[in-house]
Amino acid sequence: MFASPDPVTVDELAAILSIPASTVQSLLLELEKEYADPERGFFLERVGGGVRLCSKPQYAPYVEALGQTTRPGQLSQAALETLAIIAYRQPITRPEIEAIRGVRAESAIASLIDRGLIEEKGRSDGPGRPILYGTTQEFLIRFGLDSLASLPPLPAPEAEDQDPQSKLALIDP
Repeated sequence: MFASPDPVTVDELAAILSIPASTVQSLLLELEKEYADPERGFFLERVGGGVRLCSKPQYAPYVEALGQTTRPGQLSQAALETLAIIAYRQPITRPEIEAIRGVRAESAIASLIDRGLIEEKGRSDGPGRPILYGTTQEFLIRFGLDSLASLPPLPAPEAEDQDPQSKLALIDP
């Protein structure tokens, strides 16, 4: 798993090791327990439908000192907002993203495509047949998610008829 740049699926491990997938699952559970030991410098992470070995966050300064970076380049606020909209509403068109954000999203979308976090998922049946965007496997990997079902739930929308005075009580003077 150290040699693979991407997470490895249970089926891939089973094929490589020539053992049943159920045995691989059992072995992975054992490894997870063993690597949970505070003395271990890495842990087994389940992301993107597979597993990978990762350095523990507390050792990041040492990994960085070796010339490796543990964090990919940072995304702009616009790119993060656009990515969140796409992740939760996919497949979604650029005009729909712009309607939610209230600003143009072309450069944010281009940046996210360049980073491999989103991709074209087809075309809408709407007027002009705009491109539909969705997240990629790389998105799941970079954000440490096993699947889109692992996304945190969105907060409940505020009630429209909420008393404006109750909102003021939340503001710090």
